[in-house]
Amino acid sequence: MPSHASQDRQSLHYIVRSGLAGGIAGCVAKTVVAPLDRVKILFQASNPDFQKYAGSWSGTFRAVAQIYGENGIRGLLQGHSATLLRIFPYAAIKFMAYDQLEGLLMPTRESQTNLRRFTAGALSGMTSVFFTYPLELIRAHIPSIPPASSSTPSAGTNQTSIFTRFPILKFYRGFIVTITGIIPYAGTSFLAWGFLRSRLLPPSTSGFKHPTPIADLCIGAVSGALAQTVSYPFEVVRRRMQVGGITRPDRWLRWDETVRAIWSTRGWRGFYVGLSIGYLKVVPMTAVSYAVWQWERRILGL
Repeated sequence: MPSHASQDRQSLHYIVRSGLAGGIAGCVAKTVVAPLDRVKILFQASNPDFQKYAGSWSGTFRAVAQIYGENGIRGLLQGHSATLLRIFPYAAIKFMAYDQLEGLLMPTRESQTNLRRFTAGALSGMTSVFFTYPLELIRAHIPSIPPASSSTPSAGTNQTSIFTRFPILKFYRGFIVTITGIIPYAGTSFLAWGFLRSRLLPPSTSGFKHPTPIADLCIGAVSGALAQTVSYPFEVVRRRMQVGGITRPDRWLRWDETVRAIWSTRGWRGFYVGLSIGYLKVVPMTAVSYAVWQWERRILGL
């Protein structure tokens, strides 16, 4: 028979609290790194005004300083409200799904393996992406939408018929490469999180060690760094595909031609453009999200 703990984990009350904890944790973490996130998108989209700063950590801070000097704090937080509208359901679904998958795949400490940690993390990431991907695509398009023109040619009518019949597909451009990237990212992140906690916070004779916020921050930071390293090329390709969908609306922008375009212009380094700012953003963001998530779990009795 299932235990009382597993039954409680699957109750609606638990699921709602779990989603609330995850959503708030994601919003807090995203707010902390909002200025860095804005600069990273400018780098990845090859914005000509900021390419001179790309490639170094000092350039990242100079870009932040330029944006702040020109537009103040509003410039650094441009589009952040829209980001929060996306990140709350994304983080809520991700952490809620992981909570459920952890209970199903690893109901006891003895059943916790690295493969199951990776699988639970990857599946939770895929679930959250599936439900929130259109919001991410819209956010990526807003800064890149060109002025409307009545003289835009209507070539490729046959190729756009799929979008006429199934307009929802417009909001899933680049979805496959996103799913391909979220598997190593979320899987590695939760794998490292669970593995490090099991090694650094093992059970003692008097019971389990209680993690501290500092421990959660440190373990989350390492998890974020590892996940970012593994998955960053996928993120670059995804961003180019999303932005490219604006300039080539007549057909799907395939991931293989996007990869070839990046390779032909910058070689393998093109897949790591903005990686330094990626670390600056993802490491503190992951650390804060895990720490706040765990803190809220304790507060909400999860």
